[in-house]
Amino acid sequence: MPTGSGKSLCYQLSSLVLPGISIVVSPLIALMKDQVDGLEARGLPATYINSSLSAMEMRNRIEALRSGSYKLVYVAPERFRDRRFLDALGRNQISLMAVDEAHCISQWGHDFRPEYLRLREVLVDLPSTRVMAMTATATPNVRYDIIKQLGLGEDGRGEPLVLVYGFSRPNLKLVVSRVSGHAEKMDHVRKAVERYQTGIIYCATRKQTEKVYGLLKAAGQTSSLYHGGLQDTQREEIQDEFMNGDTPVVVATNAFGMGVDRRDLHFVVHWDVPGSIEAYYQEVGRSGRDGEESLCELLYSYADVRTQEFFLDGANPSREEVETLCSSIRQRCLNGPAVCDLSKWVGPAGISKNEMTVRTGLSILERAGLIRCERVPRGTSLMISMVAGADLGVLEQQFVYLSEKRNRDKRKLQDMLRYAGTQHCRHAYILNYFGESDVAAECANCDRCRRLKGQEVREPTEEEWPVLQKVLSCVARMRTSFGCARVVQVLTGSKAKPVLERGLDRLSTYGLLKDHGEGYVRRILDELVQEGCVRITTGDYPLVDITERGRNVMWRKETVAITWPSVKLQSKTRSESREWVVPSYDAELFQELKSWRSAEAQVKRVPAFVVMHDATLQGVAAFCPQNLSELERVKGIGPTKVAKYGDALLGIIDDWVKKQENAPAPTTRASGPP
Repeated sequence: MPTGSGKSLCYQLSSLVLPGISIVVSPLIALMKDQVDGLEARGLPATYINSSLSAMEMRNRIEALRSGSYKLVYVAPERFRDRRFLDALGRNQISLMAVDEAHCISQWGHDFRPEYLRLREVLVDLPSTRVMAMTATATPNVRYDIIKQLGLGEDGRGEPLVLVYGFSRPNLKLVVSRVSGHAEKMDHVRKAVERYQTGIIYCATRKQTEKVYGLLKAAGQTSSLYHGGLQDTQREEIQDEFMNGDTPVVVATNAFGMGVDRRDLHFVVHWDVPGSIEAYYQEVGRSGRDGEESLCELLYSYADVRTQEFFLDGANPSREEVETLCSSIRQRCLNGPAVCDLSKWVGPAGISKNEMTVRTGLSILERAGLIRCERVPRGTSLMISMVAGADLGVLEQQFVYLSEKRNRDKRKLQDMLRYAGTQHCRHAYILNYFGESDVAAECANCDRCRRLKGQEVREPTEEEWPVLQKVLSCVARMRTSFGCARVVQVLTGSKAKPVLERGLDRLSTYGLLKDHGEGYVRRILDELVQEGCVRITTGDYPLVDITERGRNVMWRKETVAITWPSVKLQSKTRSESREWVVPSYDAELFQELKSWRSAEAQVKRVPAFVVMHDATLQGVAAFCPQNLSELERVKGIGPTKVAKYGDALLGIIDDWVKKQENAPAPTTRASGPP
């Protein structure tokens, strides 16, 4: 069933009419807390048992479970390793085992959790217990795998009933916006917040989350920050504030959102590209639950794909990395269990540059039964011990699984990139991905089906054909050695140092489109990538290459329909767009700004120009911005400087304006630079 359509109600209502208790297996603490809070508010006997509880509270809840005080108990899959919990469970009649976010049990799913694999063993000991598994994002392969992993239809259980409610969420406005950098992304975020008021901004990393949160704060926007690195109490407080309506916007990693049911949430912006269609659709599905239109915007820059490739590498270490880690652990544990800090294996002296690789490697070794890991309180250290007499042959099976998983993850990322680049209906793309049949070719609520006038997809005119041929010819001549930016520079005749040093100015395609401008040429190249005429490689440095279709189009053996850039973009070169003339500015205000800059530079022990150039201060003195948004429009001031110095600059301007209001005569104005 789609996110927000009532999956939780299926097992909550069932638990009330069935005898005994119902167990809900859930992957996230935030999800458990949110649902239990709602049930308790309705006077229903529900609780959760997870690692966020103190030892005393854990004992109290397990004792209450033992005595049958609850009807509904939420647990993480790891809890089934706890003997006290299993003993308390065994003293009750368990009528229902509900597996929420059931895609987590599937190795084909987008968020596979190895801990879920133990559920089959648990269910073997509960032959009369009903089983219900729910998810919003299960392709046909994932549905089959959920059934297999839970042993439904086996071990004496009857065949399961599979119900697919449908994946369509027509009120979600699906938009992919191609952006060139963080400033442009912030512009899109501001517009989303201004129009839709309440929503989530998803970022791929904790570091990026903190940066975007800082930019919003500098812009005067009330928001919260949420990621897995915060303390449990902090996360609970942030989620409560958001659910109570105290905070309109939350900037978060994908750790936030599961189980969050806020009906007035009307936008979800993805700052970075998600790793799969499943993850993306689950996250955007948290908006628009009241049926109103909700903006779901992906801010797409191909450079950001490297972040997902980094995650992919971390989640799928090589055989060599796992074997090296195993040897290192064996050496450390020669005299018994050893306390090891993860950071020791990361960096120049470690086995990997990616901490995720180490974590995944440890998980693989533990799953193979070769080691045991216990987390040391308050830190990133682990108590690791080797398992005596472990079968190394099991590790070989893990390597086979790893190879399959890496290929699956790569395909999922490619499917996500195809979604971002499709020229066709985005809703249709997603519904087809999840295996729905009889899907309409067009919708009324995606950017591809709601194209603005003048942006229709069409084939080139006779005058435009040479443009396509020149772009494709340049890509072919650069022989998969350069990225998109360098191709654009060559076509527009750039004198940039890397172009001249590599002799790219000697290519026959150099400067062929210099009258069109870099912005226009880049848009054409992006369109050709989307239409499969140009391929972008994966890896540390994405490179471009011409495809077979691209060669056919270059020789006019095949045509192509694209969205053509506007004429305005065509006639304006980058140098023209960056032309900057500072109008007359107030000399007194300029001097006050310079005094502030000198003091700031002295505190930071840097030259004054590092804080801000004279031309930038002259621009501030000329335009006298009244808020952070206006300040960022001044040449030389981007989001970072706004975050660092915005409040100080506006304070100086405000004091100066008040001084002028009380002055008997207007101040003398000096002429700015020509």
